[in-house]
Amino acid sequence: MRRLLASQSDELSVCGSSPLTDREADSEAPRLASNHGFPRSARLLTAGDYSQVFKQNKRYSDSYWTILVRREDSCPTRLGLAIAKKRAKRAVDRNKLKRVVREAFRYQQSTLTGLEMVVMNRDAATKASTAELRVSIDALFLKMRAGLPRKRVVPTDADSAR
Repeated sequence: MRRLLASQSDELSVCGSSPLTDREADSEAPRLASNHGFPRSARLLTAGDYSQVFKQNKRYSDSYWTILVRREDSCPTRLGLAIAKKRAKRAVDRNKLKRVVREAFRYQQSTLTGLEMVVMNRDAATKASTAELRVSIDALFLKMRAGLPRKRVVPTDADSAR
């Protein structure tokens, strides 16, 4: 058995890919994760954060998603997920829905400035493909950007002098 393992490791190094040691893998992981992460600063974390969005919001929805949006210019864009077990019974389905929303949010985050949002699933979302879900959430984000009023810019004395 030892010879088999030794020959397998030799084959790996011959192919040009050497296996990472545990220490190398540990040091590599944070660097890779930081490029496409979903940091705590981009999440709604507390019940109070969610309740503020639920109390004062603008609603966008289609057949797969409902998004509640609240403008908060003083804060960075933040996302909360409320994926209902009632609508997506299996954990696999709930995790897929969350994964699709987080991925779409990471790509669109720079264009959604000053917003706090909660994304909720609808019944049809569990039967949809990942591609259909992604197209749907991207379309809602686009609709959201177009429909929300922009932050008013108050002209200063220096602007009026020009």
